[in-house]
Amino acid sequence: MTYLLALDQGTSSSRSIVFDAHGQVVALAQQELTQIFPQPGWVEHDPLEIWRTQLATAKAALTQAGLQAHDIHAIGITNQRETTVVWNRRTGLPIHHAIVWQDRRAEPTCAALREQGLADTIQTKTGLLIDAYFSGTKLKWILDHVSNARQMAANGELAFGTVDSWLIWQLTGGKVHVTDVSNASRTMLFNVHSNTWDPELLKALDIPASLMPAVKPSSALFGETSPDLLGHAIPIGGVAGDQQSALFGQACFKAGMVKNTYGTGCFMLMHTGTQFQTSHNGLITTSAAQTSTQTEYAFEGSVFVGGAVVQWLRDGLHAIKASGEVQSLAESVPDSGGVMVVPAFTGLGAPYWKPEARGTITGLTRGSTVAHIARAALESIAYQSAALLLAMSRDAISAGGVAVAELRVDGGATVNNLLMQFQADLLGIPVVRPAVTETTALGAAYLAGLATGVYKSTDELSGLWKSERRFLPTLKPERAKELMAQWEHAVQQTVL
Repeated sequence: MTYLLALDQGTSSSRSIVFDAHGQVVALAQQELTQIFPQPGWVEHDPLEIWRTQLATAKAALTQAGLQAHDIHAIGITNQRETTVVWNRRTGLPIHHAIVWQDRRAEPTCAALREQGLADTIQTKTGLLIDAYFSGTKLKWILDHVSNARQMAANGELAFGTVDSWLIWQLTGGKVHVTDVSNASRTMLFNVHSNTWDPELLKALDIPASLMPAVKPSSALFGETSPDLLGHAIPIGGVAGDQQSALFGQACFKAGMVKNTYGTGCFMLMHTGTQFQTSHNGLITTSAAQTSTQTEYAFEGSVFVGGAVVQWLRDGLHAIKASGEVQSLAESVPDSGGVMVVPAFTGLGAPYWKPEARGTITGLTRGSTVAHIARAALESIAYQSAALLLAMSRDAISAGGVAVAELRVDGGATVNNLLMQFQADLLGIPVVRPAVTETTALGAAYLAGLATGVYKSTDELSGLWKSERRFLPTLKPERAKELMAQWEHAVQQTVL
């Protein structure tokens, strides 16, 4: 039997999953990661803890599976994106905590870039909007604020990387400094047309090119692990940022195919093919996981508060005692009774981009109950996702593409059948839940398997993808449009 090991380094935990060649989970190990909050708006991780927990879970997964390192054909890595690490090339030690993707400290730098009139240049070259979310301004902050960092960088003594690069450096004993196109495309420093670091953008942020890792396709030979770590050298054959990896794991290989990950937030990606397209509907363009030097792209939109609204029902309103109770409470009423919850707790993301928005509950009457509010809160996840997909469809069709045929879904909230059915009703297309829901890790394993000969092509991977359930729309299109209009009206109420 052929086995692949996926290292899934996320924001809240490090996980390792062993898959067989059919994409089935054989073993899974997980360790939580400490969240560091030095001051409001700042979020950090300890890079050494990221490495320790990732290595520990890899060993634990192998033990759980009853396998040795020599039984593993290849390793794939998927990671929290945009999180920024800078380390000393000689010692291999970080010079500062990792600055996490959620961190907002670099906003003044972003404001300066906007004032310099670089917004159009950056979007044209990188597909991104200027935002502190992306890695480039975080890297600049570290160089500007860590003692002697600028001088060390100028001397070529430092290395920058997103979490994938940091893990590969550690796994290879400091021999390999590399990333893949999907992670590079999240830095605001990478030209996604040429798949190279952009000299003009590096200069704009005063970042020496010597800091930057080499960039490879997502499916490629990145190096091999030091034999002493797991007991045998294993080739690293796949690397992709978590959302692009999930798109790959969902077998969305062709233009017009879409996946949505329902987690704390929601991340929707639509594969747009080999031609770069700029969104006119509030989305960003990003590099998809690439199996060759041929460029591939995706539209991406993020919902800030997805499954987190259920946590709010539990911890804020005390409407439920456990998250699993939300479906039965919501199903105790036939509908939301006209109540709309817009969970703009931290502003609204794509396609609205309203950072000043705040959460609202509208449509309350004397007959409204906590069950109506719970149902409306649950439905808000579907409304926000529907707004994203409608924006993507407008962009795709205006560029000569085709209408979306189905939405493939993954993430914790997809276990909620009521939510999935309502999503299908709003969109008027099937919502498809896969048999294997660990699609992020699975994407990394597939990329590694392609690079090392386990799989011959993406067509073979498409054949492995299986649905567990298809939710078919039952609502009349006119009613779905009415509901979306009510949602958009509720969104307007979030900004005073």
